[in-house]
Amino acid sequence: MGAVLDYLGGLDWSPLWITLQTALAATFLSFFLGLWAARRVVAAGPRVKAVLDGLLTLPMVLPPTAAGFFLLLIFSLRRPFGSFLYEQLGIRVVQTWLGCVIAATVIAFPLMYRNARAALEQVDVNLVYAARTLGMGEAELFWRVVVPTAGPGVASGTVLTFARAMGEYGATSMLAGNIAGKTGTISQRIAMVIQNGDYLTAGVWVAVVFVIAFAVILAMNLISSRGMGHVERW
Repeated sequence: MGAVLDYLGGLDWSPLWITLQTALAATFLSFFLGLWAARRVVAAGPRVKAVLDGLLTLPMVLPPTAAGFFLLLIFSLRRPFGSFLYEQLGIRVVQTWLGCVIAATVIAFPLMYRNARAALEQVDVNLVYAARTLGMGEAELFWRVVVPTAGPGVASGTVLTFARAMGEYGATSMLAGNIAGKTGTISQRIAMVIQNGDYLTAGVWVAVVFVIAFAVILAMNLISSRGMGHVERW
């Protein structure tokens, strides 16, 4: 037991903190962007909705490395936009923690958007009409009536977004690289130590991922069960 504790104590735990910080930041951004996008798409016409929905869902069906390639083209210092960010604003994305957050957000965003859109489409329109007759503004109506009504679906989307952001590997590797203590996430750490033949360390990190993944699934199931309300069991 002492040897195990000594081994765990000597382990570099920075990938865990980097992964959690990245996942939390990506979930925060995806939450608000996903709700905003879902609200706009739900209110759009059929043709516009079909186009916007396809574009917003695209990162979910693309290989993560393809998404990482496009992000690299946008934020590379050799490209106009990336050069402008660095020279004019002092913001560097490639091989930084910010790159981790952007890559994870792009990959995880479709899950938040799809769940939020499905939840918003199920909201009873009569509640919206009733709120408007009471003099509520659109912003107040959305946050005080629509979002709470669609709460279980939005919450499930948030949990799934966090899980997806936490496990992101392909796009993050291409945009942020694998810099120890800076951009090295758990997924990157597992791949690296396996390449080096260190299966013990890989097993420890896989166990950590299993624990976090189970906690995420448990949270999602609890949220879903609350959303079912008083539905009678068959």
